[in-house]
Amino acid sequence: MKILIVEDEREMARSIVQYLRQESYVCEVAYTARDAEEKITMHDYDCILLDITLPDGNGLKIMEKLKSTGKLDGVIIISAKNSLDDKIKGLNLGADDYLPKPFHLAELGARVSSVIRRKRFAGSNSITAHEIIIDLLGKSVSVNSKMVDLTRKEYDLLLFLISNKNRVVTKNAIAEHLSGDDAEVFDNFDFIYAHMKNLKKKLSESQCPDYIKTVYGLGYKFEV
Repeated sequence: MKILIVEDEREMARSIVQYLRQESYVCEVAYTARDAEEKITMHDYDCILLDITLPDGNGLKIMEKLKSTGKLDGVIIISAKNSLDDKIKGLNLGADDYLPKPFHLAELGARVSSVIRRKRFAGSNSITAHEIIIDLLGKSVSVNSKMVDLTRKEYDLLLFLISNKNRVVTKNAIAEHLSGDDAEVFDNFDFIYAHMKNLKKKLSESQCPDYIKTVYGLGYKFEV
């Protein structure tokens, strides 16, 4: 799952990134409205944490841009402004939640998880694809009722593929989803091949049919 943190207070942004990465999220940061608009134009996110007060603009303008372009990224407004008008305007523009500062990181994490489940998985705590069950709260996977020991990247990869079942997912999209901004430093997709090989091997060892198909020259498809 990929998160964009739009926050100009660098220490707070660092704290949020550190916490969410421990919760297995891929995080990107924008310190200005301009950077945020560039990122949301180029990429899709599972959740955006959006500060209202930014050095070069109002975060609600970013909400307006998301709404006008029909983007479906989940949004949680985080702001020191505990104004009822700001809260109502943000929610009317399509924000999924509003969290005033200061807040506990554990509460933020719970709200992020809730927004993602609601937006991506119809509010469910689990996803079932034939023999495979993904526990979204426990971040675990079982096949035929037996737990499969996946690394964080393998879990993220499987969840991404199943979330896009029967659709071709490009290698570029997978690289961005697994690594965020760091994907730009890779000059090939060897790390994807390695994670994919290990994931497929572990699923096979659990007597799971091979639902992950290679689409040569493009990427992969979870075919059901």
